[in-house]
Amino acid sequence: MKPMLLDGKKVSQKEKEHLTNQIQKLKQKPKLVVVKIGDNKASEVYIKMKERASNEVGINFEKIIFKEGIKEKEVIKKINELNKDKKVHAILVQLPIPKHLDSNAIINAIDDKKDVDGLKKTSNQIPCTALGVMKILEAYDISIESKRAIIIGRSNLVGKPLINLFLDKNATVISANSYTKNLKKLTKSSDIIVSAVGKKDLIESNMIKGKPIIIDVGINKINNKLYGDVNEKAYKKAKAYTPVPGGVGPMTVTMLLSNTLECYRRQINE
Repeated sequence: MKPMLLDGKKVSQKEKEHLTNQIQKLKQKPKLVVVKIGDNKASEVYIKMKERASNEVGINFEKIIFKEGIKEKEVIKKINELNKDKKVHAILVQLPIPKHLDSNAIINAIDDKKDVDGLKKTSNQIPCTALGVMKILEAYDISIESKRAIIIGRSNLVGKPLINLFLDKNATVISANSYTKNLKKLTKSSDIIVSAVGKKDLIESNMIKGKPIIIDVGINKINNKLYGDVNEKAYKKAKAYTPVPGGVGPMTVTMLLSNTLECYRRQINE
């Protein structure tokens, strides 16, 4: 039987429609501020996507740009101003930032209630990509309770939060990474495989057994073409899978919008 494609674009569009309806009912529009430091070209593309998506659902958007050589204290000073501004509900620092700056110090300066990316340990928000994975599974009625899941990757944006989210849903979770020995043995015995490493063909077809659910979060750009972590032949051996592009990617930006609305609601309800 042909594997089911888990269409992130379709789920994302439905979620945007829902958010638009919710935001239209509000007296005040939520406001998202994105802070960009330096001239990373990829960051510029991602910020434009966030701005376009915000405009689509009715979220006010502002971009603040600092030059490459900015001092850390200047960035933190600006973040403190945004923390105090009651018209600003969500703050995001676009990563990566220049190496002379301490990303943890800058992110930790964001007010917990406005930490839309959920990167602070004290934040109430779930990081956007991890939340996007959960929403896709939910949209396709895929239960993870009692399932054996392997999560490959340990970033604060995807791997680590997903481990906790899967545990909360009563899955049995194995945490792995690109250095894990006998990865093939672990993937072959898993009902759900999530790969978020950023290494093309990390998961080959000989590592798949028993029709698992494959969630491919990896992004690899080679010769202007996007690839995930999972080889196309491996997809064919799955029960269901997220493609790259068009799987988890579209959900990441949409969950940023969802988190912005959540930040707004928490502050308005105080």
